[in-house]
Amino acid sequence: MSKKIRLGILGGGGDSLIGVLHRIASSMYDSYQLVGGVFNPNYDDNIGFAEQIGIPTNRIYKDFDVFIEEELKLPEDERIQVVSILTPNFLHFPMAKKLLESGFNVICEKPMTTTFEEAQILQETLEKANTIFAVTYTYTGYPMVRQMKEMISTGVIGKVQKIDVQYYQGWINPIIHDKEKRASTWRLDPEKSGISCCVGDIGTHGFDMIEYVTGMEVKTILADLNYLYADNKMDIDGTILLRFAENVKGVLRTSQIATGEENNFTVKIYGDKGGLKWEQENPNYLHHLTEDEPLKVLKPGHAYNSAFSLDGTKLPPGHPEGIFDSMGNIYKGVAKAIRKEKYHPGEFPTMKDGVRGMNFIERAVASHQQGNVWVEVK
Repeated sequence: MSKKIRLGILGGGGDSLIGVLHRIASSMYDSYQLVGGVFNPNYDDNIGFAEQIGIPTNRIYKDFDVFIEEELKLPEDERIQVVSILTPNFLHFPMAKKLLESGFNVICEKPMTTTFEEAQILQETLEKANTIFAVTYTYTGYPMVRQMKEMISTGVIGKVQKIDVQYYQGWINPIIHDKEKRASTWRLDPEKSGISCCVGDIGTHGFDMIEYVTGMEVKTILADLNYLYADNKMDIDGTILLRFAENVKGVLRTSQIATGEENNFTVKIYGDKGGLKWEQENPNYLHHLTEDEPLKVLKPGHAYNSAFSLDGTKLPPGHPEGIFDSMGNIYKGVAKAIRKEKYHPGEFPTMKDGVRGMNFIERAVASHQQGNVWVEVK
């Protein structure tokens, strides 16, 4: 009998990038076995995709409700144990809520829900269910991000005093300037994506990363968002000022109209003894800056890194690790939690991260709509 955790997936079929990312990540540490799910809304496409990736079709279901009904009929030792939700945003909440109520562990793409109210309901549901819930803020799984977190927590750069995070993409340019396209893509439809596009899609990654690596919580924010066209209901660019405490401030710059940019996610944390810089497009390099020594460049796999960083490193030094590895580390942490093994609290983003992410999105939009004023992040 296989000891692998039985995994189900909702969404992620066809040529979905996020689908292949999750499937490969789940296979990395030999902890999961994909046994079923609902990959596509069309049943024929659903079956066809399962055959394409080599999954038996006996547990490929017509829709989500049938998935729940049929899986609960199975003995507990055969039933799917954890479900990954890779659907468009508006389906995250109803699926996650029903899965938790039915006793499943959940791995959910971000943003976790489309409203802060939904996120709070989901948190209450999880408390009653007492299962595991992870949100895939993927970049927290990179070894050198984990090294950054450990260096900050142990005081290597001293007291944090300045934070500067940038997440620039240019992918929405071909869509936003075409009136028909911007009116038809689900990313710019509030009914399917929520009240924010740019902040909700990538700004929330920046927000979570800041709190993850620093261990501090953002207290208040001031947002200036850009919608570019009057008929576009969702932001596609923005700058957000952050306050953590009286003398600790920062800025989060996020854009999907930064022409020519691919996935430029850059994190800079400065303390009174030094600074740390990390770039997602060059994820194996962590720059350590001080005023009295030359620049240091740390790389994964070396003994000088923390145990937490090394635990997320699969390859010897000099072998690049990327986005698949980062997501794989999150799945690895979830597997430890499901098996009730000891794990580092930073191994995977939790429900708290998802709830704070949704609060941040709504408060950023509120700050902009109220005239670019300071608002509290609860």
